[in-house]
Amino acid sequence: MPGHPPHLEVSLLAGSGTAHLRGEQALLSIRDLVVEYRSKGGVVQAVSKVSFDVLPGETLGIVGESGCGKSTTGRAVLRLGKMVSGQISFAGEPLERAGEPRMRELRRHIQMIFQDPVASLNPRRPVKDLVVEGLAIAGVPATARAAMSSAVLEQVGLGSERFRDLLPRQLSGGQAQRVAIGRALALRPQLLICDEPVSALDVSVQAQILNLIEQLKAEYHLTVVFIAHDLGVVRSVSDNVLVMYLGKVCEVGDAALVYGSPAHPYTRALLDSVPRADPDNAFHGPAIEGDLPSPLAPPTGCRFRTRCPQATRRCAEEEPQIRELRPSQYAACHHPLTTDRVVSSEAASTTTTAQTVPAVDETD
Repeated sequence: MPGHPPHLEVSLLAGSGTAHLRGEQALLSIRDLVVEYRSKGGVVQAVSKVSFDVLPGETLGIVGESGCGKSTTGRAVLRLGKMVSGQISFAGEPLERAGEPRMRELRRHIQMIFQDPVASLNPRRPVKDLVVEGLAIAGVPATARAAMSSAVLEQVGLGSERFRDLLPRQLSGGQAQRVAIGRALALRPQLLICDEPVSALDVSVQAQILNLIEQLKAEYHLTVVFIAHDLGVVRSVSDNVLVMYLGKVCEVGDAALVYGSPAHPYTRALLDSVPRADPDNAFHGPAIEGDLPSPLAPPTGCRFRTRCPQATRRCAEEEPQIRELRPSQYAACHHPLTTDRVVSSEAASTTTTAQTVPAVDETD
């Protein structure tokens, strides 16, 4: 498990009702972020008043069902989508006020790894050029780019000459994701946003990519926001975890606490949904019922109440605010879980970080 950064404290963001992770110098700060999309049916409330901080060197995992707004939150940091309101600060600079020329400069320090690696790569360019695209845009000379290309490909396990002239369609999913990681690292970013980077890969390849990200994080002193719906993956790489549901923060805090003793019923349901072979640590229930409500018309009060087995009238009438339930653990719930339980090692599985980049074969 990754080590926890020093001087970490979890405190309440005054006035917003949203918990955030605060350090002496947060590299990334998000306050009351709101992102909406207009559609034929109305306004989709993708992200609603989300706030959090990420400290230098920390990995924050963001987890939730599809459609909860986690990817939209990550894309908003790079201004890849228009935000309605809120504040995003990177190294003390407000990104929502930055013009497009300045954002292009800042994106050299904030890089993103996308869910579909092949789709994120230019299909007409070879691997040796893809990994240094950012440097070419920045005006780095060709000789320097060539040297960086070789170095980066070696670091991500694609150092063999046979990879250099391949096109994206000639790569496997794992190989394409390594190229995407190399492209991000070639710019030597401070913040790396990983948007479902292993969800489309086989389990064995997932482990290799996760190990690679962890190794490069330590080598380059990266700060990481890791977005995924796979609870085991998020647990294996995160110092702290933020759980989202329908655009809202449900729970946030130290990864070991959130996984070991979930406070929000939705977090508990997510953990219980992980299949387990151990009959002594089976499903705890009760199960979540119903489908995810439409973001066009989210429920009043608590957005999870329509599927929550503990919902009461108060949950429909009053929106719960984030509050401290245990040290370093916050949740937005009128009826939080109070009974500690330890998640099985299978449910909260961790991936051991490799000391070297795993070798790549023809099927990786």
